[in-house]
Amino acid sequence: MSPHAQLVHRRAVDVEKNAQVSDDLAEDDKQRRRKSPSLFRVLAALALVGVTAFYYTASRAWPWDPQPPSDLPPFIREGIKQCEIIGRPPPNPAPATRERTTSDRFVPGTGAVWLKNATVWTGNNKGHEVLYEVDVLLDGGVIRRIGSSEDVRDEAIDADEVDLNGAWLTPGLVDVHSHIGVEAAPALNGGQDGNSIKGSVRPFLRSLDGFNTHDASFNLSIAGGITTMLVLPGSAGNIGGQAFTFKPRWTAENTPASMQVEPPFRIENGSWERTRAWRHIKHACGENPARVYGNVRMESAYAFREAYTNGKALKDIQDAWCEDPRAQSTPFPQDLEWEALADVLRGNVKVNVHCYETVDIDDFVRITNEFQFPVAAFHHAHEAYLVPGVIKQAYGPEPPAVAIFANFARYKREAYRLSPYAAKVLNDAGIKVSFKSDHPAIDSRYLVFEAQQGHAFGLPWAEALASVTTVSAHTAGLDHRLGYVREGYDADVVVWDSFPLALGATPKQTYIDGIPQLVSPHVGNKPAEAQEITTHGDYAKEAAADVVSRGDPDLRPRKQASKVVFEHVKEVYLGEPFVNTINPGRVVVSDGEVVCIGRECVVAEDAAHVDLKNGTVTRGLITAGSRLGHEEIDMEASTGDGLVYDALAVNSDLLSGVLVHGVDGAQFGTKGALMAYREGITTGVSWPGALGPARFIAGVSFSFSTSAPHPLAPGAIGTARAALHLNLDDEGADNNPSISTKLSVLRRLLRQKSVVEDNELGQAFVDAAEGKLRLVVNANSADHIGALVRIKRDVAPALKLTIFGGAEAYMLADELARNHIGVVVAPGRAFPYEWTSRRFLPGPPLSNLTLPALLHKHGVKVGLGLAGIVASSSTRLTRFEAAWAYANAPHVFSKRDAIALVTTNLEELLGLNDGAEVASSGIVAYEGDFFSLHARVRGVVGPGGGAMHLL
Repeated sequence: MSPHAQLVHRRAVDVEKNAQVSDDLAEDDKQRRRKSPSLFRVLAALALVGVTAFYYTASRAWPWDPQPPSDLPPFIREGIKQCEIIGRPPPNPAPATRERTTSDRFVPGTGAVWLKNATVWTGNNKGHEVLYEVDVLLDGGVIRRIGSSEDVRDEAIDADEVDLNGAWLTPGLVDVHSHIGVEAAPALNGGQDGNSIKGSVRPFLRSLDGFNTHDASFNLSIAGGITTMLVLPGSAGNIGGQAFTFKPRWTAENTPASMQVEPPFRIENGSWERTRAWRHIKHACGENPARVYGNVRMESAYAFREAYTNGKALKDIQDAWCEDPRAQSTPFPQDLEWEALADVLRGNVKVNVHCYETVDIDDFVRITNEFQFPVAAFHHAHEAYLVPGVIKQAYGPEPPAVAIFANFARYKREAYRLSPYAAKVLNDAGIKVSFKSDHPAIDSRYLVFEAQQGHAFGLPWAEALASVTTVSAHTAGLDHRLGYVREGYDADVVVWDSFPLALGATPKQTYIDGIPQLVSPHVGNKPAEAQEITTHGDYAKEAAADVVSRGDPDLRPRKQASKVVFEHVKEVYLGEPFVNTINPGRVVVSDGEVVCIGRECVVAEDAAHVDLKNGTVTRGLITAGSRLGHEEIDMEASTGDGLVYDALAVNSDLLSGVLVHGVDGAQFGTKGALMAYREGITTGVSWPGALGPARFIAGVSFSFSTSAPHPLAPGAIGTARAALHLNLDDEGADNNPSISTKLSVLRRLLRQKSVVEDNELGQAFVDAAEGKLRLVVNANSADHIGALVRIKRDVAPALKLTIFGGAEAYMLADELARNHIGVVVAPGRAFPYEWTSRRFLPGPPLSNLTLPALLHKHGVKVGLGLAGIVASSSTRLTRFEAAWAYANAPHVFSKRDAIALVTTNLEELLGLNDGAEVASSGIVAYEGDFFSLHARVRGVVGPGGGAMHLL
């Protein structure tokens, strides 16, 4: 008999004995008093039985169980206590109700908040319930009441009244995969505690123990609507350790423990107690453990089996001890190394598994059945959409959820096959989808942007909102108190300036435990169309193609037409000879060139007709800052051009004076380039040192057509010698020369008037000083940017200088404008990854303006670029970045200005129109508004011209 069964049996015997004694006493009382029991006594007895039965069912422990006799040895008394703990069933808390009037996280002194006239997405009815013109009362750290003003008024005495004027209100966002606090920003030595490198199987480690409460990310995440995070250890090992759930709000204690929600352990009455909350653990398959520890997949699978064999052995020994605790001669068996896995096998731990590929998922599903434990979610899971049936075979009462990125892909082999339509495919197959940040891989502030992308590419709106609220809360084991707007649930809600799935949607206020988190938020009013529930994009055909091709479809456009008539065109944004046109109705394209705009245009009989449904025609968009054009998979050296040599470190007559030209390592026909082309990005700009070690002299950039099949195709190479690129910020690179050394070298190179023969490097700087070759310098620090301004002003006034990155450039906006220095803001929505960008401008609701908007307002020429490992897969989202910039500053940018951020401004700032080899940018026709999340490309032609591709 198991320990749990034996405990139940023993208690049943005790109950039977107690019942017999009760019957005897009742009969004696009846004979003595000679009268029937009163109704009150009957009801009281029934109530006692009911309460007792409920308590037993819920906790499997009788409230009057006697304590172990005091004459038992202390080790047996402690062992009996441990037997009670391991005999509990898995956590299954009942959902909070309106009877819950105070949260365990309530801060005394917090006032009530009466949110009036809201449009509320509750999460109920599978995410389809929307309540209009209702009030929500937050009090006691919980949602006290939802209803009309009359319903709420009586309980809202002395509440702070806030009229939302119909604004959207949702549950707070739950990030089910974050490393916030353990991979803190800005990244500094001693502040990174996400991974252990001392062993691949470390189930005894706890993210709580490395949680840095000084991480600069917390307020940023709150500004994005994040109210809860599951903070996981990293994925360097197969079992990285235990994870914990936190809320990001500031606490008076400023400790990791005070930021927890439902801690599985706590200090109670001076002792360390196990609570009834869920525990969490992180596992990882595939490349990460192989890279760090050399565990190939076969070894990783064995590592899991060996670990769970040890966990099961501990569980069995403990169960055997609990069969008869009073007969034991040794203490209750404990093993700190394996106790967490024994608890997994008892069903008390949510298992979160980092698995990318089909082989990894299949391996782990088999292991769950071998050892009989469920999985809460497969994380990253880039190929999960290819094997939903396998996921459903995982052990447990329900299939694991899948926590994925919407777009972040191709940074390593395992991530090569992610589809933009993965969320749609999984949802259609009945698998719950969570979007997550993997913060700081993606800034968790923009978790809602992941849901927006999923919605744009096929996920219905209700499921898209659920993917960052209700589903994530369930995955984290917190949906009994989080993830919904329900009475009695935690008062974690977000008030939005628009429908949360509208591009650029921004919190007007975030409440955590009923406390407003944003002090004097900077918010504006979004247009009426931004408040409307939207329909997901219809990408059924594309999704099916990705599945059939196993994630590697042929992306080359097939359908072409030399003459195309675009009908129902609302807006046109092209260069000369066409001016920007509103409501032209018709645009005619012939052999890749616009030949007529207007309703009166004559149409050839053999022309193809495309209805753009109030759409937009623009120039082709430009992307810059990624390895696109130089590399297929970021972390696979064999797919790229390799590392640029360090001109400041190499002592070689052969390399003396050599300047690396990016065009010589150009790659075409890559998956990333073709995906970008299908989204309207027709031109890429790349340079040899865009990623990798921060070599001071990064080489010469070039522009290229994203649709060209090879470098000799017409229009494949646009500008072969575009700009000279330098890296000033070290960004954590080892053994780099000092900033002052780099600037001294730059000053000397710019001052030289002539160079020796065959010194192409020196000649490039002479050309730059004379304004013949643009100089683009990667720099984020205001101090470093200021030094560059001085060098231009004092040493080379004719220098055409562009700052790339520019996180702190707003501090020098007037000086930049005065000296005609432009900035390519990269990334467009900055984050303090490094110390050199810690003073960045966050944008609404934390600041009045975004960085691009402030620079533009001060007269600085601005473009938008990409940076970091996310850059290569983000090229296809270039339109979204321009639209985001406009959505958050429509009073600063016109639509034309916003499109220029990724077209004409980049041409100037990156030197694409400085020489005689200027190429056309191509044409893109969008069905729908360019600035809408749901616009889609219907026609595109690249810089080479010719027939237009119809999509």
